[in-house]
Amino acid sequence: MTIWLAIVAVGLITYLTRLSFIALVGYRPIPDRLKHALRYVPLAVLTAIIFPELLLSNGVVDLSPDNFRLFAGLAASFIAWRTRSVVATILVGIAVLATLTLLVN
Repeated sequence: MTIWLAIVAVGLITYLTRLSFIALVGYRPIPDRLKHALRYVPLAVLTAIIFPELLLSNGVVDLSPDNFRLFAGLAASFIAWRTRSVVATILVGIAVLATLTLLVN
């Protein structure tokens, strides 16, 4: 019962937080400077999620040749830059990581 109470409470808090922004500023026009700044939020969030996975190993920065995630991330970044294809980027990243892991281990 405690877990369900926690799930409902967290869901309600999340809902009310989002609703508060809609209710308070939903009818007002968003200033151009804020619109411009908000364009960078997804990139910043994605970077905050991905970079620690690529660069850290056991909480320590790992730039060694044994860091296969870094090589896979670099390959995926190159493909993303060249093709602008999300599917190709994911497939190349997975393929490079799987290949390096299977060859070395």
